[in-house]
Amino acid sequence: MRLDKWLKVSRLIKRRTVANDACDNGLIAVNGEPRRASYDVKVGDILELHFGVRTVKVEVLTVAEHVGRADTQTMYKQIL
Repeated sequence: MRLDKWLKVSRLIKRRTVANDACDNGLIAVNGEPRRASYDVKVGDILELHFGVRTVKVEVLTVAEHVGRADTQTMYKQIL
């Protein structure tokens, strides 16, 4: 699944266009390297999302096309 779509489905970012812009601006890093929105997310990837002065670091646990609101927390594990 594409990185921008995974960020939207996991509800870490509300809209796919915002996720796409964040990737284009280098605010999303996968395994320590900035990635484009077209990057194929895999289980075990470590994502770093830079929101201003705050950084969120998560590990991908599942990749699913459709997830209910209650199940989004099972898609990733927050690190630090």
